[in-house]
Amino acid sequence: MAPSHAVRCCQRGLSWIPVIFINLVVCWSYYAYVVELCIYTIPNVNEQVIYLVVFHAFFFMFMWSYWKTISSKPTNPSKEFCLPKAEKELYEKEERPEAQQDILKRVARELPIYTFTGSGAIRYCDRCQLIKPDRCHHCSTCDKCVLKMDHHCPWVNNCVGFSNYKFFVLFLAYSMLYCVYIAATVLQYFIKFWTLCRRRAIEHCPENQLPDTHAKFHVLFLFFVAAMFFISILSLFSYHLWLVGKNRTTIEAFRAPVFRNGPDKNGFTLGFRKNITQVFGDQKKYWCLPIFSSLGDGYTFPTRLVTVDVEHGNIEHQTIKCTVDGQTNARPLSESQNHLLCNDEGQKDSSMAAIEVCQPVCVTLENES
Repeated sequence: MAPSHAVRCCQRGLSWIPVIFINLVVCWSYYAYVVELCIYTIPNVNEQVIYLVVFHAFFFMFMWSYWKTISSKPTNPSKEFCLPKAEKELYEKEERPEAQQDILKRVARELPIYTFTGSGAIRYCDRCQLIKPDRCHHCSTCDKCVLKMDHHCPWVNNCVGFSNYKFFVLFLAYSMLYCVYIAATVLQYFIKFWTLCRRRAIEHCPENQLPDTHAKFHVLFLFFVAAMFFISILSLFSYHLWLVGKNRTTIEAFRAPVFRNGPDKNGFTLGFRKNITQVFGDQKKYWCLPIFSSLGDGYTFPTRLVTVDVEHGNIEHQTIKCTVDGQTNARPLSESQNHLLCNDEGQKDSSMAAIEVCQPVCVTLENES
């Protein structure tokens, strides 16, 4: 036990190295920009003030969203998804996989579970000993099941999921703006210093208006670092914007969630606008702030309707019920789900009906008499 505990402690300590590295780079960039560029290099006071005000605005939002991503603990499934004591004892004693699945199915009937494994079995975590909610996955690094898990990010030393995905996207956005602002404002001084260095290396040239101090090395290196990080972050940010627009996680992009009707990579897609609100919330004033505003509870998610009435072509006179294994699920929709499911009054589709409902793959449509 002691060696294993010591190894885990070492792993926890080493996992902070990427975070320490990022913070050291940011601290150096702050010093290089504020002191070496704005104070020692830029001669115009008005230009200094403007540069510093805008820089600190980006710096503050960048660090705020970054540390919110780090400090927000991943949300884990509640005890509701753990097997009751009696069923747990039966599950552990049972050796046949079919019998174990029967036990899990009996328990899952009381839970809002609508996704399955690739073979159609109930998604159960042997490590955490619980039935996984939809979009929940086990993180081997954190050794926990995480609600709506996207991925484990070493640069924040945290699991990115339901509780902090918005913060992570904002972190990417503000870090990209931080880098592009530094690169854009440093560019003219980078060119002057670079030209000065090359001229002095070739021939004796008259004194330049820029001070010949160690500031030029900070300015030159600052531009290269900012440009390098901007290019690398841009691709990652673009990819996650695409995921947000599709309402997918990184895991779901590589492995489509499996519903009762089979795998469906677009199972949680509600349309671009509503996909955005799932992550950023329905109040636009909070979209740009690293304040939690995502919709839902992390356990159940509105999904698009898979089964439609082809014969009638509409659902105007139909009722919708959600069933699991032949039993009606009476779990009420959350406030966020009801909000997402509301269509604008007066909008109708006379062609193939496509509506959003909670748990689409288990829907039974019945015509009203």
